[in-house]
Parts: sequence; structure tokens; C-alpha cells
Amino acid sequence: MTNEYEVIIIGGGPAGLSAGLYTSRARLRSLLIEKGPLGGLITNAELIENYPGFPQGISGMELGQLIHQQAAKYGLETLAAEATALELQGEKRVVITTQGKFSARAVIIASGSERRKLGIAGEAEFTGRGVSYCATCDGPFFKESTVAVVGGGDAAITEALQLVKFASRVKLIHHRKELRASRILQEKALAEPKIEFIWDTKVVGIEGRDKVKRLNLSNVVTGEKATLEVAGVFVAIGLKPNTDYLKGILPLDEAGYIVTNEKMETRVPGVFAAGDVRLNSARQAITAAGDGATAAVYARKFVSQ
Repeated sequence: MTNEYEVIIIGGGPAGLSAGLYTSRARLRSLLIEKGPLGGLITNAELIENYPGFPQGISGMELGQLIHQQAAKYGLETLAAEATALELQGEKRVVITTQGKFSARAVIIASGSERRKLGIAGEAEFTGRGVSYCATCDGPFFKESTVAVVGGGDAAITEALQLVKFASRVKLIHHRKELRASRILQEKALAEPKIEFIWDTKVVGIEGRDKVKRLNLSNVVTGEKATLEVAGVFVAIGLKPNTDYLKGILPLDEAGYIVTNEKMETRVPGVFAAGDVRLNSARQAITAAGDGATAAVYARKFVSQ
């Protein structure tokens, strides 16, 4: 493995893998850097039903593996490491990682997002002992138990529907009176007898001894306090972009998302962004893949200048 490339891609989700496929097919020396499993957050999805070309659906893990196989066939190199900084050195963009420094003419940032935390008492203490952010990963540990899901969007409903396969009851706690999830997911959840909705409520604390035993709740309308006995709680309240390492280098919005134009270009020449990490992303696997392809096309034009 060399330390110099024409294109470096940070992140191995649908955006990064698709970018790698396009740059490799364009015969650009390309390196993809990913700290976790190839596929990114979609690897947690047991079944993806809305990715074109798979009418019966496909698991997120398999989809990620297939895109990687396709890109690797054209020469994409991959490195298991975490990007910790980006430096601009003349015409070179230098990516500093936990495995060393690598430079390229162009960099495509597709580092995606991570689950947001509640930031309440007991959350960190009981993570891995009843607090989880992935039903696909941890659902089987809660067979015939009562669990809670916090959130009201697509991610929360998807988690709840996954958990009914194992848990006896799923309490979905949402701080509003209505869900934000897509209609088809809402219909599935509302029709599921194992799911019970707790509206206008926030979780303000998590308690237990060796593992989670109960949640402390607060009604956002009345202020009424309550406790809920559960064996586990799954947090699905949105995503946070993985851009802390880019502060001071690239323009970010207030939430940390990268600002791009329609070519996926940032305001720094030779640096592109694609997928969930950029502002106004639709946060879908298919749109992330499209972003990655677009970024790769314009990265190729930049490199060839």
C-alpha cells in the first residue's frame, strides 16, 4: 500500500463505496478509509426494501458487501482506520488516520453519521447493559421481555418493528403527539399489537443495578413524572454527522453538516462531500449512492485538470 493516491474516500457506507466504484472504474488510484464495517449504518438494517434492483429486499450487510466487491474488482483499495484530521498542503490533501498519513489530489468525505445520545443520567453507565442503539444487533437479548424505544421517526419505528420479533412488549416513547415516520412505517407500527405508544413524554433518567431496570419519564405537557419498568431501552432520536475532525478546515452548518453545491463540491477545491454527512441529504441509501457517484465524477474532472 502506497501513501499517495489520486483520490481518497473517507467512509465506507453507500456514498463512499459508490464513489470508490466510480473513481476506480475511471482508473484513478483510489483509497477508501473506513473505521467500521463496510456498508456503514446500513449494516444494522436487517432488510432494506426500497433499494432499486432488489424487489424482495436485501440486508444492509449484504448490500454493503456487494457494492464493495464491485468496487474492489476495479482496484479500489481499503484501509481499516479512523480519519482524525484533514490538512491542506498546496495541491495535496493529506488525510491523517490512526494508521498513518495518506495524501491525494482529491478527497471525498462520506463519513456518514452516528446515533445521537439522549444525554441523560444512566445512559452512558448502562450502555451495553440494557441501553442500545441497534435493535438488529441487540434485539435477541430481550426475548419475552418488555423494552422501550425512544423516538418517533423512521429509525425509531424500524427499531420497534424489529424488536417485536423478540420482546413481549415494546413501549415506544415519543415527545410529541404524532409520529414523524413515513406513512407506511406508521401503518405497520399502529397495526402491531405488541407496540404501545407513550405520547408527549421524554425519558429523563435510566436506573438499574447490574443492568437497566426502569426509566424515569416526564410528560412534556403536564409535567407529570412516572417510571416505566423495562429490561432495555433502544435510543433512535436522530443522527449526528461525523465531522468533528473537519472543524476549522471545511465550512459546516450549525449541526455539523458539510455545505456542498450540486456537484458535491465544498468551498475547498479538491474536497467533496457525499451522503448523510452533507447538508440537506435525504439520508437514504439510494441518494447516498447517487451523491457518491456525483462526487466521483467531479473529483475525476478535478484530478485531470
